[in-house]
Amino acid sequence: MSSSTPLFETIEPDEPEYEQRRTAPGTINSPPATQSGGARSTPQMATSPGDAESGIAGILRQSAHPMVLFFLYFFRIAAIAVYILCGFFISNYVLSSVIVVVLLAMDFWNCRNVAGRRLVGLRYWNQVDDDGESYWVFESRDPSRPANPIDSKMFWIAVYTFPLLWLALLIVSILKLNLSFVPIVVLALVFNVTNAIGFTYADRDAKQRWANNLASSGWNVGIGGLGGQILTGVVKNSVGRVFG
Repeated sequence: MSSSTPLFETIEPDEPEYEQRRTAPGTINSPPATQSGGARSTPQMATSPGDAESGIAGILRQSAHPMVLFFLYFFRIAAIAVYILCGFFISNYVLSSVIVVVLLAMDFWNCRNVAGRRLVGLRYWNQVDDDGESYWVFESRDPSRPANPIDSKMFWIAVYTFPLLWLALLIVSILKLNLSFVPIVVLALVFNVTNAIGFTYADRDAKQRWANNLASSGWNVGIGGLGGQILTGVVKNSVGRVFG
């Protein structure tokens, strides 16, 4: 079940400074240079798509929310690093398990409530109504405020890549008969897969509602009558087959 009204106020658009630097899709101007004796200069943005792929610094320069993107990967990489390296530096199994679980919980909360909302304009949660029925609620940002392409790309990479990494670690633990760490890996899979499924459905719901609104408002007004109804049905069915 999707929310009736998108969070236009709580799911923020990209910063005004970033929007002002954009001149066309895929191109970003460098900020104006300041005088030598003037105020503090602003950090340089990437000037080509190749610069964005050159490394972490280029990606963060292209990002509209670099700190959010940094912590999205920091918590996830830190959890895997502690899980793999804890045996070399920490002999206490309980302590290492607690550290990994805390990092996983922080990553789950950050991804669902902060990173998803700021980087791609999506949010989801599970709600229980008065009758005791549980259902999903999805909210999305106004389609007229598209997400930063670098933020969107890096977000979906993180959402889909790390569950596969934890699945590989689970297989390794089972093959090595290291069953003491299996519960931690299973918990990591639950957290990561939940976010992956939740944001996938939130993204599909946002695209479905956008297509429905476009078909019902724009095309019916412009064409009207039987032709508008036929085109509306075609669009809804096509989007349903693609995203359904």
